[in-house]
Amino acid sequence: MMKKLLAFALSLIFMLAFASAQSIGDYKSGFKKTGNTVSFLTTKGEVKLEFCTPEIFRIRTSWNGKFEANENLMVINYNWANVAVKVSDKKDHFLLGTSKLVVKLYKTPFRIDVFDVTGKLLSSEVNGGIVKENTQVGVSKKLQADEHFFGFGERMDFMDRRFKKVTLNVGRGKGLPHAIGAYNILEANYCPVPFFMSTKGYGIFFHNSFATEWDMGASKKDQYSFKAADGELDYYFMYGPTFPAILDHYTSITGKSPMLPQFALGLHAGTYSGGTWGHEAQTSDHYVVELAKKYRSLGIPVDLLWLDSTWRLFGENGGKGATSFEWRETFKDPKSMFDSLYAMNYKMVGLHLRPRFDNAKKLNLLDQARAQGYTYPENGKPGEFVNFFDEKATQWWWDNGVMRVAKLGAKFLKTDEGSAFGSLANESEKVGPTGKDAERLHNLFPIAYAKAPFLEFEKFNGFRGLNQTREGYSGIQRYPYIFAGDWPSEWQYFAPVIKAGLNVGLSGVGSWAHCMGGFEHQADPELYIRWVQFGMFSPIALVFGMDHPGYKEPWKYGEDALRNFKKYDLLRYRLFPYMYTSMHQQYETGLPMMRALVLNHQDDENVYEIGDQYLFGDNLMVAPVTTKGAVTRSVYLPEGSWFNYWTSEKYEGKSYHHVVAPLDTIPLFVKAGSIIPMQPEMAYSGEKPVDVITLDVFPHGLSKYDMYEDDNLSAAYKTGNFALTKITSSLTASDLTLKVAKPAGNFKPTKHKYLAKIHWTGKADPNGVSENGIKLKVLKTPDQLDKTEGWFYDAKNKILWVKSAGDNSADLSFVVN
Repeated sequence: MMKKLLAFALSLIFMLAFASAQSIGDYKSGFKKTGNTVSFLTTKGEVKLEFCTPEIFRIRTSWNGKFEANENLMVINYNWANVAVKVSDKKDHFLLGTSKLVVKLYKTPFRIDVFDVTGKLLSSEVNGGIVKENTQVGVSKKLQADEHFFGFGERMDFMDRRFKKVTLNVGRGKGLPHAIGAYNILEANYCPVPFFMSTKGYGIFFHNSFATEWDMGASKKDQYSFKAADGELDYYFMYGPTFPAILDHYTSITGKSPMLPQFALGLHAGTYSGGTWGHEAQTSDHYVVELAKKYRSLGIPVDLLWLDSTWRLFGENGGKGATSFEWRETFKDPKSMFDSLYAMNYKMVGLHLRPRFDNAKKLNLLDQARAQGYTYPENGKPGEFVNFFDEKATQWWWDNGVMRVAKLGAKFLKTDEGSAFGSLANESEKVGPTGKDAERLHNLFPIAYAKAPFLEFEKFNGFRGLNQTREGYSGIQRYPYIFAGDWPSEWQYFAPVIKAGLNVGLSGVGSWAHCMGGFEHQADPELYIRWVQFGMFSPIALVFGMDHPGYKEPWKYGEDALRNFKKYDLLRYRLFPYMYTSMHQQYETGLPMMRALVLNHQDDENVYEIGDQYLFGDNLMVAPVTTKGAVTRSVYLPEGSWFNYWTSEKYEGKSYHHVVAPLDTIPLFVKAGSIIPMQPEMAYSGEKPVDVITLDVFPHGLSKYDMYEDDNLSAAYKTGNFALTKITSSLTASDLTLKVAKPAGNFKPTKHKYLAKIHWTGKADPNGVSENGIKLKVLKTPDQLDKTEGWFYDAKNKILWVKSAGDNSADLSFVVN
């Protein structure tokens, strides 16, 4: 009896809460099909269902019969091919069927259920679930008993959102509790994405730029809901059923992440030029050049460098929070600085800026922009923000602001503080534009802000674009890359930053970075070492900090830190062919380089809350050590067989393992059967020809790998100018066959030979190796592999080395007996 009373009370509370909410009502009339779109008039409004593909449809709901115009910042694809849809008008419902889905629309009350073609229920709406309350619009759906949710953008708090609530609105999080400069990881929202994937095999993208609230079963265990503060109830439903397929669908709507120049896989180093805030007088162009020389002299590979805030004079109006485009007096000759950096083979040098114009001593760009109407209005008056929603304003900003530094040598920007449009800024009490329009544009501003320099620099530089930004929303993946924000150098923030990278990757944003060692204040050297290990196995490797005078420069954290930094940086550069292949995979499918385990194992509940392990590309499993003083850690290996990358020890999956991890070692595992292509060591990208590609092979049954190659720089890959090299490995009881096909495709790679590094697991030592049927000679020492073809077996480490006689101009087949 008590349970019944409690249930009645809860339902009464729920009904009262929505007493003022207006549902979309019942189906009335007006059913019509135009192209891929089916329209329904209801007693309270109108609903449109548009099929985009057999697996994707878009639902739009209006209470006044009006629908918003298409926008192009979140969604870039509105033109879909014709979809074959079978429509049936039944007594109490409509049935709409494609080759992949069956959509059932009940007439009274109007609601939508979705099934796959076998009849399995994917998603079901609550009766009266489509509602509008004041300006808020939303929908409630039934939560299935074993349903879990992933995505929602760059969240640092949880992986699985089942039974959780979250508000998505661009911002850094506000207020206490925090220590030195730290923020609340429960609130941090640098890159929210109103999109999730369900383990039931579908995803939903809420196409609305206002702040959204998601209750994924926290209030009612059998329901979830999402609503926006204003705007249209407009969402896309995507059927996978696998997470990779859903991500592919989502990024087909919001855009794929373009390929960056290959050198962007190298190290990105930021600098305050010798003087962070409060130390600006110590900045100089001389410091930057000496810093660049130091990296080179120590043999630390690095390819991109940018100057953060203190390169410019802080202006009269916005102070640190605005951009004057006027060099600080301590920079005597910026042009010479850029020239010196490029002479040292740095590929791109960039500058940090903020989205407000400001006046300084010689330049008055704020006054000029206001006079011409190129700033976004604030309270009915000319504001300070560049109006990136206006093409003329954007072009004026480029011509009169950015070109002042581009013509000296800047090749990209760090577009910081995109969250300040309509919200509190970092270094001031200003909130920028206010009102309903600003609220609608707040989440879109970071995209428009990143888009402008990405596209302009791409034209100006004559090669693939690159932009670094802190904030984003749906669609930001088109203007990569994004970094995790200004997290302090404390152990408590290390693991949450890893989680942020995994969650944003599950949300269609694959090109992601973070400040190795944290951003604010001096790091514990051990934390720096462990964070760097993770950083070198991140999609973008970035080192930057504001601790004066350390600045996260590796030689300032002790000999162990320097040795560790160089070790993993050199390894990263060797992994370029592997990472570059993964980058192309991301461009084609939306699959990120850094992958939460749930992405490939959505039916394994063991992985749902694993936020400190991930797959790096197809084959490498990375497990950073995030506990101070720890020299071991537990890992979970999903189904299949796995090898320890460092020791070649074999493990069986779908089980937990405790592994040793000394300070200089990050636990790395490799899927059995993996083939990992590697290039020679480089001091910087392109330092020497890639004349030998090493194939790191972990034989297991039959496996394959397609290595991607192109010109590393141009946009020709978009029109098919690339090559794929098919590599296969077949291990039987009697022998191992490794085949490397001649590259196939429109692009002709440079010539290179192959060096196979085979982790030998056979009971007997190998006694012969042939290439294309011809026996290769046995070499006495591994050093001979540098000069000649042949094979050498390292019995102690059980590594078989095979150097090819042929090169990639023909098919190669190696047989090991």
